[in-house]
Amino acid sequence: MNIEDFRSNERTFGILVQVAGRAGRENQQGKVIIQTYNPENFCIEHAKEQDYDSFFNTEIAIRKSLNYPPFCDIIMFGISGADEEEVIKASKKLHNILKKNNKEVNMFPPVPAPIGRIKNKYRWRIIVKCKLNNSTVDWINNALEEYYKLKYKNVTVVADANPSNLS
Repeated sequence: MNIEDFRSNERTFGILVQVAGRAGRENQQGKVIIQTYNPENFCIEHAKEQDYDSFFNTEIAIRKSLNYPPFCDIIMFGISGADEEEVIKASKKLHNILKKNNKEVNMFPPVPAPIGRIKNKYRWRIIVKCKLNNSTVDWINNALEEYYKLKYKNVTVVADANPSNLS
């Protein structure tokens, strides 16, 4: 529940309800014990009661207020490479290119990914919240085309629309 992913409450609720549904044998009642630092979290409270409707209503209200899917789309630009300074420089350059051609999106500055290094590759990301349509896709493609002309040889950029994981 404490990871940087807007789906974490949904995933926690789903896992807890699934596990609770498997407790017990035939006609015997089961018992589920949940160990958590956040017992008051709404997803745990609703899972405990197996109250799907209340969970949905709470979750959808939070997503609407924060402009998360399904009320917007999230584009994550993942920037990675073996040289940390080059990754930082490339991330800032890509951010400037995206900003310059901004198509009314909510864009956040480049930051290190939550897992900052995997297999000796430094990882940064840029997150954009917007409505994905043809205009947005053209904006992304044009920005990446301009970025690739700069020839950051040892840096990889991946654009992921509505990624399943934000780390």
